[in-house]
Amino acid sequence: MKKIGILFGKERGFADAVIENINSKKIKGIKAESVYIEKVEHGEASGYAVIIDRISQKVPFYRSYLKSAALHGTAVINNPFWLSADENFFNNSLATKIKVAVPKTVILPSRNLPPGTTDEEFSNLAYPLDWDKIFQYIGFPAYMKPFSGEGNQKIYKITHMNDFFAKHAETGGLVMMLQEEIIFEEYYRCFCVGGKYIRVNSYEPRNPYGSRYAVNFNPDSKKIKSLEDIVSRVNKYLGYDFSSVDIAMRDDVLYAVDFCNPSPDLEKETIGQDNFDWLIEVISTYAIDKALDQKNGKDNLTWGEYIRKSAS
Repeated sequence: MKKIGILFGKERGFADAVIENINSKKIKGIKAESVYIEKVEHGEASGYAVIIDRISQKVPFYRSYLKSAALHGTAVINNPFWLSADENFFNNSLATKIKVAVPKTVILPSRNLPPGTTDEEFSNLAYPLDWDKIFQYIGFPAYMKPFSGEGNQKIYKITHMNDFFAKHAETGGLVMMLQEEIIFEEYYRCFCVGGKYIRVNSYEPRNPYGSRYAVNFNPDSKKIKSLEDIVSRVNKYLGYDFSSVDIAMRDDVLYAVDFCNPSPDLEKETIGQDNFDWLIEVISTYAIDKALDQKNGKDNLTWGEYIRKSAS
């Protein structure tokens, strides 16, 4: 029996629906259930052919567990090794290499020194930075956000130079990015599963949280194809099994503005019944396919094109 496990946090509706959907298909040798962990020993297999990960970005213990499981052949959705290295600034840099437009972005050293360091360990870093050139490049208004998915996820809107310095002082030891604001005419949130199942949604991030999908920009077939191409390229190179990609349109240019989101909100009340039903079906199908292909003791993870090309 090959088991498909769902590892989740407070979100229940999605996990329960995937388990029910997979089991309802009655595929011989396949069973879905919630992951249950009693102990984790080094060198011990997890007992799962596939694990769908919805929570390890918040729980380091789970991330380590998933890496250990992957060593013994568990196909983890998404690859826990890549997620441990994944960060927004690198992904923006990679996007420029694969011809995906992204907002102008700079990375900033943390406002406070990292623990255990002194000024002497930063002789390679100019002090102060060339703030005039940075602000000229990015422009105002701008957004300041963490450079990775870890830690405080607060995003600051910056309106002028003094506003930046006041808000940067609040970030403490976090490494932040400063990014130009894309004042968009249209905005889309796209779900991607397995690099081949793509669903394009009109989305309005300025709406209250529960009504952001309640908008229709009515993209034509050509625009949908362009959106799908961006989503496919991003996921192919980063190696996500599942993610959402936010794309903003300004002056007919499509910008990938948020694509480091391997665990987006999937509550039915937020994304709507149609999106929920579509995701349950395609994720179930993808997980079953991964389980059928999975081989114990082998590497069954998905690796992005960037890693593949670097390794070869």
